[in-house]
Amino acid sequence: MTARPWIVRSLVAIAVAGIVLAIGWSRLDGFRPLPLTEHSLRPDDPAVLALGEPIYVAHCAACHGAKLEGQPDWKQRRPDGRLPAPPHDETGHTWHHPDEQLVRMTRLGVARAAGLNDHASDMPAFEGVLTDAEIIAVLSWIKSRWPAAVRVQHDAINRRMHAGH
Repeated sequence: MTARPWIVRSLVAIAVAGIVLAIGWSRLDGFRPLPLTEHSLRPDDPAVLALGEPIYVAHCAACHGAKLEGQPDWKQRRPDGRLPAPPHDETGHTWHHPDEQLVRMTRLGVARAAGLNDHASDMPAFEGVLTDAEIIAVLSWIKSRWPAAVRVQHDAINRRMHAGH
């Protein structure tokens, strides 16, 4: 018994479609969201953002600005050798750091998080002031303010960091 030509063509077409989909999916893999970890920011979660915004206003805006703009001349050291507070919008470097590092810097302060014993910084440690959930909420609120292209770049930074683990 011989197979009908249309059945053979259909099976070949299905196989080819499967291969094309598999290749396409593997290329899109870099764009899938990472699984949430205990330090993952959640910029699309309305409940998390509702918690994060007032925390930012209460604990961060005085230095980093109500509009995330940071302090003037934030890249230039002051006479005391310390850097002004950087912006948390897309013009700053916050989005250049993966989620876990941002949580750690906020919890421990920049110097301790980076293991720099003699680094002077005005960034306080929020350990004992804010819970990790509150830190994640405020960082999530900050990220929610970034343009889509910057958020995509930040997500890529997180994927690269997790690829090494």
